[in-house]
Amino acid sequence: MIDSDKVYLKIAGITFSQVQAGAYALVLVEVNGIRRVPIIIGTPEAQSIAIFLEKLNPPRPLTHDLFISFMNLLNIVLKKVFIYKYEDGIFFSELIFTDGVKDIHLDSRTSDAIALAVRTDAAIYTTAAIMKEVSIEMETDDMLGNEIGIKTDPVDRAEKSAENRDLEELQQSLNESIMLENYEKASYIRDLINKKKNKEDKSR
Repeated sequence: MIDSDKVYLKIAGITFSQVQAGAYALVLVEVNGIRRVPIIIGTPEAQSIAIFLEKLNPPRPLTHDLFISFMNLLNIVLKKVFIYKYEDGIFFSELIFTDGVKDIHLDSRTSDAIALAVRTDAAIYTTAAIMKEVSIEMETDDMLGNEIGIKTDPVDRAEKSAENRDLEELQQSLNESIMLENYEKASYIRDLINKKKNKEDKSR
């Protein structure tokens, strides 16, 4: 039986917030729908989500990776993330775990909940009432483009100079950024590498 009050969501992408300096907008999209839900999150959470989606390998486990390892040791599975309330511009979420016998509900910041969900393929859902209040209808993906990752705008001068580097230099810069845990720069360079590779493929 389908619960008509549940609206399932997936991640559309992360973009630099045009509203709040130093923050990012995590954009969730309705599964099989056109409505988007932008959620303002901090830089650490944005980085944690983006590096997993972009398959970057940090030299040390991040906090969310450590939490997943702890869950695995205890044989606990994250089943769902439920965004259950929106109040005064803040989203409230809970994590729903199972130990194989019973469900365990734990309150969480939405940004942390999403960071865990992407690492476990856990379902993300909210209520129809919240969607009605906060969602934005988009006919296309123009708001984010077709790439998932942290999009910073404007790009600083040092990073912009990377556009003129060849693939080998960009790959070296990407590895250095990952080692220094500068994931915003790493995401930007990864995008440049992909664009250059696509351009080379089309020219062949």
